[in-house]
Amino acid sequence: MDVPTRAHGIAIGPRGELYAAARRPGDWLLRWASADQPRWAWMPSERTLNGHILLHPNGRWLLSTETDLDTGMGWVSVRATETLQTLQTWPTHGRDPHQLIWDHHRPDHFFVANGGIETRPETGRRKHSLDTMDSSLVCLDLGHGELKGQWRLDDARLSLRHLAWAGDRLGVALQAEHDDDGQRRDAPVLALLEPAGLRAVRFDRPLAGYGGDIIGTSDGFAVGCPRAGGVALYHRDGRPRGWIPWPQACALARDRRDQLWVAGHPLAGTITNTWQTLPLQLDNHWQME
Repeated sequence: MDVPTRAHGIAIGPRGELYAAARRPGDWLLRWASADQPRWAWMPSERTLNGHILLHPNGRWLLSTETDLDTGMGWVSVRATETLQTLQTWPTHGRDPHQLIWDHHRPDHFFVANGGIETRPETGRRKHSLDTMDSSLVCLDLGHGELKGQWRLDDARLSLRHLAWAGDRLGVALQAEHDDDGQRRDAPVLALLEPAGLRAVRFDRPLAGYGGDIIGTSDGFAVGCPRAGGVALYHRDGRPRGWIPWPQACALARDRRDQLWVAGHPLAGTITNTWQTLPLQLDNHWQME
């Protein structure tokens, strides 16, 4: 299916229907099922989508991260899955909200990664005022949008972007926004949420300070690092576990056999005992049933 602009985050519904959100700053949402005509939702002029959506386990609601163009602040919209109509909206208590994920420990609570980067309508994705970045991880409840917790890293130039669970551990993929090239090259790309707060963890090689996607595995976490040309593997406690070289590796997925799938340019592949490659070029994220 052709789409108006690049798609970013996707979700698969309980009956196999597909939901997709436009790359930030985006203006469209899509619901598509094989037996139905596609349903589109277009953003009002004062709001943009931020690329990620989250489907409720019961299939009734879809959550989307958004930015208010007048204030630059982040919002979450709760939408009806059939119509994509907005039912409720809540602030994310930060700028540039990106991925959302359900809380494994509390039903109907969810986390949002606020990237903390200021952008403006007239300059699109251009970043402004990086010296005043305020990236944070927040937990909200679905009933009223109440703020249940907010966490920040010590290094304010690390932008929190993508989220994944590995068992009972929540991992956050990071993107560095330091002015100094060396500091940005050596910056960590993974943080863990722990009882004491957020902790950034180091790898045993430079990763260019850019975590493009993250997924939980049976052993820990995998972070796609397209600028470093591979996938960084971590134990659940954040210790390095291995490195998989792969050109522009970004999109990650795990199938029902617990195999890791990686997509980069120009190939996608799966790790079994040996690599198998497929002639596919994917964007930032993908999903498997």
